[in-house]
Amino acid sequence: MGGKDIRVGMVGYQMMGKAHSHAYRDVPFYFDTDATPKLQAIAGRDEEKVASAASKMGWSSYETDWRRLIERDDIDLIDIVTPNNTHADIAIAAAEAGKHVICEKPLGLTLEQSQKMLDAVKKTGVVNMICHNYRFAPAVQWAKQLIDEGRLGKIYHIRATFLQDMLMDPNFPLIWRLKKDVAGSGTLGDLGAHIIDLARFLVGELSEVTGMTETFIKKRPLGGMTSNLKPEIESHEYGDVTVDDAVAFLARFENGALGTFEATRYARGNRAGNRFEINGEKGSVRWDMENMNNLQVYLEDDERGLQGFRTINCTEEEHPFAGNYWPAAHIMGYEHTFINLMSELMNGIAKGDSPEPHFEDGVKNQAVLEAVETSAREGQWVDVSKLLDAVRL
Repeated sequence: MGGKDIRVGMVGYQMMGKAHSHAYRDVPFYFDTDATPKLQAIAGRDEEKVASAASKMGWSSYETDWRRLIERDDIDLIDIVTPNNTHADIAIAAAEAGKHVICEKPLGLTLEQSQKMLDAVKKTGVVNMICHNYRFAPAVQWAKQLIDEGRLGKIYHIRATFLQDMLMDPNFPLIWRLKKDVAGSGTLGDLGAHIIDLARFLVGELSEVTGMTETFIKKRPLGGMTSNLKPEIESHEYGDVTVDDAVAFLARFENGALGTFEATRYARGNRAGNRFEINGEKGSVRWDMENMNNLQVYLEDDERGLQGFRTINCTEEEHPFAGNYWPAAHIMGYEHTFINLMSELMNGIAKGDSPEPHFEDGVKNQAVLEAVETSAREGQWVDVSKLLDAVRL
């Protein structure tokens, strides 16, 4: 256990709250970081539920108002795991109070709102991060290292998907993720944001996009989800779905690469089909989150007759983060991506630097999301850089 305690205040306590809480608790078990997270307090509106969550997940105290959490002088870091329409208010208030901030994705409801969040953390100099945990799978980090070392040569293509089937039932309730005023966008911002971030991380900045979206089921019964993520219908009344169910778009990258992207919750048989393939002049890599420890690698300079994709189990100590866990091939899971991310956050806070992905990455991801929405609405290619230039005026 290293460094000073970083006293964490988390707003929210559902699925992402569980993932973040678990990560904070396990960081000192696996990593010798320059600072150590301390589960100081969580906030939620329902006192009975937030008290129960605090007890179960190991938090020392709780609040029923996030503003009170930010006011406390025994909190160093604010962690935001709430619906998207609350991100900006909480993050800006936290930054203005001198608290470091980590926020779930997407950063804000809009590009303009996300930029205000970035401005706030820049003005106060607090350490900030956005929680794109898939970057922190050792196999993804290894793919990044191969690309950066030039092992694949010039990159030509990325194909990225995030396929789910959670909305196939037309009686699945109208949860907050299906309401534009709460979520900002639908599958695009929830799943598409992840593959956009991975593409930017691995290949580079996107320059222009053209896309389409579709909402297959326009009305759903009113309701929500239970604490264990089971759908819960609360009324016989129906409400309008105001976001996309599925999105597909093409992209050009600043380095000349081409990209194809698809995200949907209507791909029967796919629970979490977060996948990419990247092709370069000297080789290719493939990754599938449902088999997240493995990276498939093809290298053109292998001798003829032995060429083909090989499967690398990225659990050796040479693979980023993997050496902090178990012996080779003793498999890691989804939760370890959060532990890896939080270890970087702790080191960043100790050094006073914001680890990637930070709020600036969140703004750049948001620009792509907004460009895709604009393209789908207007039926034309949209320049991502122009959107960023406009919001920063």
